[in-house]
Amino acid sequence: MKKITRYLGLAAKLLVFLLVLGFALKNSHSVTFNSYLDYVWQAPLIVMLGLAFVLGALTGVLALLPTQIRMRRELARKQRAVDSDTTIAQTDFPVV
Repeated sequence: MKKITRYLGLAAKLLVFLLVLGFALKNSHSVTFNSYLDYVWQAPLIVMLGLAFVLGALTGVLALLPTQIRMRRELARKQRAVDSDTTIAQTDFPVV
């Protein structure tokens, strides 16, 4: 069963790759990006879309970074509290 899901995952990745490749080949026209200070950049449409996707994903990750750091600190603090509560105190009494 594990091999079947592995092959299905591989097939899904291949399908997505072929769809993106087909999209890139169909949209290879050059587009112009006009920015501030009269900066102009020309590139294929798929490059512009890929750049917009990467910048959006990076912005999302950076926006969530403070929350993730806070959650990890809180988790570490709670794990330390649980570890200190579960430690067994050493005593000199013999076990009967």
